[in-house]
Amino acid sequence: MTPNNNYLDFEKPILEVERRIDELKKLSVNRALDLSSELKELEKKLKKLQRETFDQLTPWQRVQVARHPSRPYFLDYMRMIMDDFLEIHGDRLYGDDQAIVGGLASLDGSRVMALGHQKGRETSEKLARNFGSAHPEGYRKALRLMKLAERFSLPILSFVDTPGAYPGIGAEERGQAEAIAFNLQEMAQLEVPILIIVIGEGGSGGALGIGVGDVVLILENAYYSVISPEGCAAILWKDRAKAPEAASMLKLTAKDLSELGVIDDVIEEPLGGAHRDPEETGKRVKAACLKHLKGLQELSGKELVHKRYLKFRRMGIFKEE
Repeated sequence: MTPNNNYLDFEKPILEVERRIDELKKLSVNRALDLSSELKELEKKLKKLQRETFDQLTPWQRVQVARHPSRPYFLDYMRMIMDDFLEIHGDRLYGDDQAIVGGLASLDGSRVMALGHQKGRETSEKLARNFGSAHPEGYRKALRLMKLAERFSLPILSFVDTPGAYPGIGAEERGQAEAIAFNLQEMAQLEVPILIIVIGEGGSGGALGIGVGDVVLILENAYYSVISPEGCAAILWKDRAKAPEAASMLKLTAKDLSELGVIDDVIEEPLGGAHRDPEETGKRVKAACLKHLKGLQELSGKELVHKRYLKFRRMGIFKEE
């Protein structure tokens, strides 16, 4: 991963304190001065400022954190939490969509099937992976891997991180909507444990196409929504600048989703967000995966399918006054 040199607008006060700390550290080394007490006070101030800032983030600010370019992606988690990972390519129908990556992996000594969206970091990789927006062949590849997992009784771990499925003409011609819909149908019936982890953006059907599972987890600063805030603002107000207002209305944060029963558990991120400490984030994601998989693996295939059905049937219930 590249170093974190990207700061969001609301992080500027934090940046100023960090720069001051760096200056004092250099000064203490270059001039052999004891500035430990000053550094201790500044570090204390920094932690307090970070906590106050991130405890009060608006939904739109959390969307910005979810999109942070230094945030760990799917392949970063494969490196951090898996003992090994063997990528499997292609849908055996059209091609290999690099926006969705998947393969056999080993989690704490147990074999699993892991797959997820991959955005890319450098410009060339972003273009090759289409910024994490999958084509139909990506969803068909994902389903092929999930079917393979079912054949060999392997748990499935699906990592969601996409602004949405690719809406281009070619994708529509190759059956984008059908590919996603078919995945929803088939994932609902797979007789192996399915664990979903929303690690960044959870945009629309592009996220849901690999998002039907027994347990749905979400990182504290990730979001999961029927549409992006910009898309919602463009439709409702014909003005994408109203995205912050749309983000508040969409109830897309981890806290909102938990209260609505859309997700099952929130994975707390390190102070300042996952991009501040990817390795610690990886440890927390791994712990959450192991915790929830343990319970799921005690159920039979029929029990998993039945409980999964009931889980999604319970969503969307509301009362009229």
